[in-house]
Amino acid sequence: MSRTKLKKYGEIAERHNVFEDTMPIYKNLKGNWNKEYFPKDQPITLELACGKAHYTTGLAAVYAQRNFVGIDVKGDRLWVGSTVSIENGLTNTAFLRAQIEHLDQFFAPNEVAEIWITFPDPRPRKRDIKRRLTSPRFLELYKSVLKPDGLINFKTDNTQLFQYTLELFEERDDIELLDHTFNLYDSDLNKLNHGIETDFERKFVAKGENIKYLRFKFKE
Repeated sequence: MSRTKLKKYGEIAERHNVFEDTMPIYKNLKGNWNKEYFPKDQPITLELACGKAHYTTGLAAVYAQRNFVGIDVKGDRLWVGSTVSIENGLTNTAFLRAQIEHLDQFFAPNEVAEIWITFPDPRPRKRDIKRRLTSPRFLELYKSVLKPDGLINFKTDNTQLFQYTLELFEERDDIELLDHTFNLYDSDLNKLNHGIETDFERKFVAKGENIKYLRFKFKE
């Protein structure tokens, strides 16, 4: 491991806005985010596999009346979002170092108002379908923590993954697809992004890839 990564790991271990398994509060976050951490009791939005947390920090700057949690397993990436939050005084952000498949261990039923899934690994091999963040396994996880009418936003450059997701939705009777587009930048839906772009997004756009986007909710 590089000295830079070690330095970042050491720094986030001391930060108030990053939670990892070395901290006593780590196992007690479920159902308590607005009680134990956030200064204001506000609706919670998650950014899953957030990387450098562009959406966590970007949306937090736009929506001061909401709280945001970026989730990833890589501490050096969370360090970036944590640093941006500290430098910009974003008290409505937090960062959780955890696996997405353990989401229900950190959030109680009805605790989450909205979820963003941005440029996840497409997992193209058939044997990895269950690892896709829009697979049935993960959809059930999201349903278990979302409030009624809670929203899920999904962005990807990968056409195969996007089509897989749309086809999966057609097979289910518990999902209401609210909007979708195969070319976000040429759509009125682009205003929902508030000009926020991830590093992956900029790379794919530079290669001429269209960005796909959809949002949906679970039916009651």
